[in-house]
Amino acid sequence: MSAPRISRSAPPAPVARRVERTVTQHGETRVDEYAWLRAADWRRVMDEPQSLEPEIRAHLEAENAHAEAVLAPLAELREALVAEMRARIKEDDASVPAADGAWLYYTRYAAGGQHPVFCRRADAEDATEEVLLDGDARAEGLPYFRVRQCAHSPDHRLLAWTEDTTGGEAYRLRVRDLVAGRDLPDVVERCHGDLAWAADSCHLYFTVLDEDHHPYRVYRHRLGAPVEQAALLYEEGDPGFFLGVSETESRRFVLLESHDHQTSEVRLVEADAPESTPRLVLLRERDLEYHVSHHGDRLLVRTNADGAEDFKIVEAPLPGADDPEPGREQWRDLVAHRPGVLLLDMVVFRHWLVRLERENALPRIVVRAIETGEEHRIAFEEEAYSLHILDGYEFDTAWLRFVYSSPTTPSRTYDYHMGERRRVLRKEQVVPSGHDPADYVTRRLHAPAHDGETIPVTLLHHASTPLDGSAPLLLYGYGAYGISMPADFRTERLSLVDRGVVYAIAHVRGGMERGYRWYRNGRREHKRNTFLDFVSVTEHLLASGIARSGGVAAQGGSAGGMLMGAVANMRPDLYAAIVAEVPFVDVLNTMSDPSLPLTPPEWPEWGNPIDDPDAYRLIRRYSPYENVREQRYPHLLVVAGLTDPRVTYWEPAKWVARLRARRVDDNLLLFRTNMSAGHGGASGRFERLEEVALIQAFLLEVFGLARRATGG
Repeated sequence: MSAPRISRSAPPAPVARRVERTVTQHGETRVDEYAWLRAADWRRVMDEPQSLEPEIRAHLEAENAHAEAVLAPLAELREALVAEMRARIKEDDASVPAADGAWLYYTRYAAGGQHPVFCRRADAEDATEEVLLDGDARAEGLPYFRVRQCAHSPDHRLLAWTEDTTGGEAYRLRVRDLVAGRDLPDVVERCHGDLAWAADSCHLYFTVLDEDHHPYRVYRHRLGAPVEQAALLYEEGDPGFFLGVSETESRRFVLLESHDHQTSEVRLVEADAPESTPRLVLLRERDLEYHVSHHGDRLLVRTNADGAEDFKIVEAPLPGADDPEPGREQWRDLVAHRPGVLLLDMVVFRHWLVRLERENALPRIVVRAIETGEEHRIAFEEEAYSLHILDGYEFDTAWLRFVYSSPTTPSRTYDYHMGERRRVLRKEQVVPSGHDPADYVTRRLHAPAHDGETIPVTLLHHASTPLDGSAPLLLYGYGAYGISMPADFRTERLSLVDRGVVYAIAHVRGGMERGYRWYRNGRREHKRNTFLDFVSVTEHLLASGIARSGGVAAQGGSAGGMLMGAVANMRPDLYAAIVAEVPFVDVLNTMSDPSLPLTPPEWPEWGNPIDDPDAYRLIRRYSPYENVREQRYPHLLVVAGLTDPRVTYWEPAKWVARLRARRVDDNLLLFRTNMSAGHGGASGRFERLEEVALIQAFLLEVFGLARRATGG
């Protein structure tokens, strides 16, 4: 592995000004010398990025200029990567139309278009397309644009959607009259982005944000009335809970859902009686989760009640208007709890109950006939794969739609007839530049952990790449919130794999790949297991000869960026390079500030260091920012988004500044902030490729493959 090329004419790395600020908690005083990088009016910055204080902006822009100058020799490679990744995208792609009455709804992209176009046509052979919302037209002239939800009214005459134009995830709700072809004056600012229609097509339900960016109120608005007069249906009084709105598959009820990461509370509103009072399903109980669907004269509920850690499905009576606090006395098990089989999701039809479950890190779909209770599974054969169910509009149907893919197999959209057990391929992802699954190999390995557990590992490599340690390896990890890393198909990975890189995913604790227990043993007091699991996977890949010392890089984003920061502090010797995307690295300071958007809702995940001395000491021991020390670090690339409300830009900015001051090496340390985007980076599908190419060029250079990739 050769030393990375850097531009010798690049300006020196920015040195952040040190302003010592002391923080005292639980009898300990610590110094935060870079706290000034947090904007005083950060809430305004989320909505108005141009309002960022000049000194902070100058520092971030200097970091961006430094990164670009250092990587200038890789400009040709980055252009080549963008071109080949774009060549794998079908530019004029479209989703499989979904039927709703006499209409078929779908999204498509225009050739060269960056954003989705929402369309429909009549369910007839000679029907012409009707464009409902043109994302490219809406995005014109804007540095950022994203539609979160787009929903037509039950009578098909209106369209409501929520859009974000800064990346700060404060959405604007708009409504369009599809018959008249004009936008209505009903506009709501600072929405959470979710919405639901009442059955009369005259009322809309939506959630709004408070000044700290928490979704806390659900309103009902009658179209045509002043939006200021919208009726408040429910206000969530606990800042640790998120509030959202959705609807049941039957469309009979609108759901008002309060939840944190371990506790739920749901209220129902009759969709055909929009002015009715919301009815409580079950008063929140700490650590009790439940998710509600409707069927006939009952509710079907996916829940962890009664110790069902991996969830079960129960049937429950509809709550009565005169019962303000219904209990669980009449809940009856329908699908029993099975330890180790995680019940991920369920979809209810008039005659069918479908559940998505996972066992030993592999998903499966189980179909149950509601009348008879007879069940069958939809089977798949690859060692590792991804599976998810697509929502539809129709309740009284025997057709289920799902998507299957694997690291080697492009996504395939199927319609499945549940009665006939017949699978129909409706769409297969097209890779215009060509793709042969036989050219690639997917494997599922299991690595021993430090405490006797075994950690699933998904491996992808080109068939011509030997697994003898001669090929560089990129190891990806996340491990938080119970989110599992899918073994799915991503065309951008092929740019690395085709160049001889082995791509691996470490399914570490903190996710739910091996059930809820896998999550529980990777959070709060067990958080260190996430980091140790990632290290164990790395050591196993080295010991088994699949990778070699000096030939491993690591990558993770958001909470996975915390993982990157932790392993960089713990075992920097294991990694040649680390990529941290929007990394949650200032954990102790963020979890000690309840004014930040996600802090109170995150306390069940990490602990509350304000009130709990044990939580403080635990987070203090692993928080990446607090544990930067005088030692050698791998080559580091850190990326952030200025308007990110989830991981605020100053977390990675502070981390990089402290790394620059304390590390004792001359390895690359590059920091790039997208000054017009948030947590997900650039919003356009081709703009996003520029960010991926930057990361991949950095990795290929560290791996010594960049010269070969460009013929140099």
